[in-house]
Amino acid sequence: MWDPKLNMLALAYRCVYPVLGGYLTARFAPSAPMRHVWLQAGIGTVVATAGGIAAIPLDLGPMWYSILLAVTAIPCIWFGGHLFTRGTAAR
Repeated sequence: MWDPKLNMLALAYRCVYPVLGGYLTARFAPSAPMRHVWLQAGIGTVVATAGGIAAIPLDLGPMWYSILLAVTAIPCIWFGGHLFTRGTAAR
């Protein structure tokens, strides 16, 4: 898939799922929700980086897409966890 518009669309929805995952991780964490979120963010970054390293030599799409997936893992997952903890602090 080499069309930049389709890659941006794919990146946009691939950012929604980590936000949801970070929120759910914080929501169901037995204690210290942000610690669990940071652990998930680390795992997500490692997996996205490994996927990028594997995909770039195969020339499956533009290199920037694989790189941005790894770069956006931490902020997206953190944002989801932050949404949950912000909501619980107000209660």
